[in-house]
Amino acid sequence: MTSFASFSSRFGIAVLLVALADFFFYGQPAGITVLLFAILIAGAVVAVHPAALNSTRPWLKPAALFVALLPLAENVSPLSVAIAVVALVVFALSLSGRLRHGIARIAGQVALFLLAAPLRLIRDFFQWRRTVRRLGGRRIRLASIIVWVMPVTLGAVFLLLFGAANPVIEYWLSLIDLMKLLDLIQLARIVFWLFVIAGVWAFLRPRLPRFPRRLPPLTPPAAVAAPAATKPATTIEAVVFGKAAILRALIVFNALFALQTGLDAAYLWGGVALPDGLSYAAYAHRGAYPLIATALLAAGFVLAALRPGSETSGDPLIRRLVYAWVAQNIVLVISSILRLDLYIGVYALTYWRIAAFVWMGLVASGLALIIVRIALGKSNEWLLSANLATLSATLYACCFINFAAMIANFNVDHSLEMTGDGTPIDTEYLRSLGAAAMPALDRLYMHQFGNQTTCLADQIMIDDTIAEQKQWRAWSFRGWRLVQVLDKRGPLVLPPPTQPSQPSVPDR
Repeated sequence: MTSFASFSSRFGIAVLLVALADFFFYGQPAGITVLLFAILIAGAVVAVHPAALNSTRPWLKPAALFVALLPLAENVSPLSVAIAVVALVVFALSLSGRLRHGIARIAGQVALFLLAAPLRLIRDFFQWRRTVRRLGGRRIRLASIIVWVMPVTLGAVFLLLFGAANPVIEYWLSLIDLMKLLDLIQLARIVFWLFVIAGVWAFLRPRLPRFPRRLPPLTPPAAVAAPAATKPATTIEAVVFGKAAILRALIVFNALFALQTGLDAAYLWGGVALPDGLSYAAYAHRGAYPLIATALLAAGFVLAALRPGSETSGDPLIRRLVYAWVAQNIVLVISSILRLDLYIGVYALTYWRIAAFVWMGLVASGLALIIVRIALGKSNEWLLSANLATLSATLYACCFINFAAMIANFNVDHSLEMTGDGTPIDTEYLRSLGAAAMPALDRLYMHQFGNQTTCLADQIMIDDTIAEQKQWRAWSFRGWRLVQVLDKRGPLVLPPPTQPSQPSVPDR
């Protein structure tokens, strides 16, 4: 009956976590409670795998998990929640002894875990039923139900008698509103409970789906013969993608990329006049994203052409041409970043443009890692692991950056109203960023009107933010810092009738 006890104990822990999730999240704002719930899940995982921490350094895994959960304390966002979920998956697989070595393999395990997680509870439930039936557990389940009939029945009778004899107990019983309790059982709430218990159960019993392995086809005895002495025929694929074709392709590609780099150097940075009707901002914007696609296509070609152990990977001339071409791709990505910076200087900063900066930086680092892989003779798995590590570190760092405040400060500092040159400020877009943009808007209003001015819509947003942060469930370190700034503001002062112009910002 070990499986019965194991399933029952884990299910009891899962039900307790569902109750806590209902208390933390249902109908409530998300904040520090997300971090608390993640810590509770980690504690439950440790409780069902107590022997996993009996190692020389038992603190290492919990400490690594705590570092991964820190972004939840800074601010609850889809990115910080995603990092926390991945960290909990790795933690659960590690304690269960199923975690493999290598970042690329771990990433594959995390993907499989998340794909199988929604159905893990259902599968385990039917497996538990089969196990209990095989061990003769039907009578045990029936007895476990019958054994509670007499205590519950007599207990209810005694409680009613005590209520008739004791006014205090009678008052307590009168406070129980069965209809109100039934109203709490809503369809949306039940769906929330099922969602939580399915997710929690996957961590309490971390398993990966098993796929049947295909057996290699049996070779007939006639096929196992002495190799033919004839020379193998040359296929079209060997000609099109052979060593000679790759060598010629690299020469052509290097020439084309050199032409593009030269044009960028001349028009964007050399001051050469553009054709009539074409502005520098338009030239910069049109090339930023296609050049990144070009760099990605080039990276794929390099990986395919210089596979480890292939004939082309050992050719010195091809390797030098690849180094030159990848270096030109890195210059191309840097040019794309400078193009985007030039465009932002004209049309202001947005979330998507920050994401483009981050993406371009990741592409540049990926290209540099390709050179390292070729130079050191590493495998493609090493390259994938290095890129995943770079991506993880970048996303983790992004969790601690207040991009809304960054956008607001940049757009205000470089606006026409503040500098006399640049783009007119789009106050509606800044307000859409939330209360984090208010300090920047305060500086704008102070510069324009000479005093701290607050629109009614801004004041409502500020009051809502302060009220939300006063709820302990919604608390976050970033929100707390923002409230400290907002609390120092003066009373509501309506602006003059003339408002700053609000042009539309293209391509947000």
